[in-house]
Amino acid sequence: MDLLYTWRDAFMSLPWIKIGIAFVIFLVIYLFRKIFTRYIFKMIMKFAKKSPTSIFTNVLVAFETPVRFFIGVLGIYLAILYLPIPQEHMSVINTIYRSIVIIVIGWGLFNFSSSTSSLFHRIAHKMEDGADSMIIPFMSKLSRFIIVLLTITVVAYEWDYDINGLVAGLGLGGLAVALAAQETLSNFLGGVIIVTERPFKKGDWIETPTVEGLVEDITFRSTEVRTFADSLVTVPNKTLANEAITNWSEMSVRRIMFTVGVEYATSPEKIEKVVERMETMLHEHDEVDKELILVKFSEMGESSYDIFVYFFTKTIAWVEWYEIKQQINLSVIRILEEEGVNVAFPSRSLYFEKYPEDFLQALDRKEKE
Repeated sequence: MDLLYTWRDAFMSLPWIKIGIAFVIFLVIYLFRKIFTRYIFKMIMKFAKKSPTSIFTNVLVAFETPVRFFIGVLGIYLAILYLPIPQEHMSVINTIYRSIVIIVIGWGLFNFSSSTSSLFHRIAHKMEDGADSMIIPFMSKLSRFIIVLLTITVVAYEWDYDINGLVAGLGLGGLAVALAAQETLSNFLGGVIIVTERPFKKGDWIETPTVEGLVEDITFRSTEVRTFADSLVTVPNKTLANEAITNWSEMSVRRIMFTVGVEYATSPEKIEKVVERMETMLHEHDEVDKELILVKFSEMGESSYDIFVYFFTKTIAWVEWYEIKQQINLSVIRILEEEGVNVAFPSRSLYFEKYPEDFLQALDRKEKE
């Protein structure tokens, strides 16, 4: 019976009023979180979209989820303040709360520094690289890495972790780390060189001694290139930065060059006529660039008279370029057929020397003996 009264007194001694107030505070802030998500945030977004710049809109979108999470944490924290918690426990709770605030800020900045951020796109457009610039994903990854590192550092400092001791500890093993990370650092610096010098951008067709294909992405360590066989090749930035890079996507026109070999029996008049008609055909073709067209009888080869053909197409697209090349080749064949000129095949002529009559008679006598 005495035990029952003891439990009843302990139960009645609980600060129910403070617990009730704490619950009401949490409920009110939770409801505000719902209202903020459904109404207030949408209203702010409408005003933000009317602003001349999209940076403010990107900031709101980036911080939407972190702020929603923070409001819930704030409700819990304010409710805890009304509870009878010992001071030594409250100091830990305050540290947790400040750490969460730091993480929420870092979370929002991490979202804002994505590759879709208008901030990086504005920088890329000012540098005349456009939306496909390799600067955008590279700067995004670099800024996100720095944000995560700073967030972890500040949170560690909030928990009274000795940052100086950490730096000193890293200094002791600095030599080993430097040796182990030498290749990684070289690739990182190679990536910086590629991004700053801008020899190509995302989607460009490049050719190096190592790889040829379309650039898909560049990271701290490597560049991803999609080959024409549809395989994905990952090239270390150190290797790519030290190689000659041909950017075929920077062509304004695309070259076609070949040689037509005709038989040695072809008369000079026929060759002149074929050259004239081929040159006229190229000038009349709508997809051929008219700035430089060469059709010349270049040389007398081992087994043919060689006609050199050199011109450029207006398109640089590979499929369209091949279609034009096929049209030109067929037109050349028709001109040769109409002019009665045959294409030469590799051939050799053998000449037999005629021996003197007295030599043949002596050879005949020797056979009879």
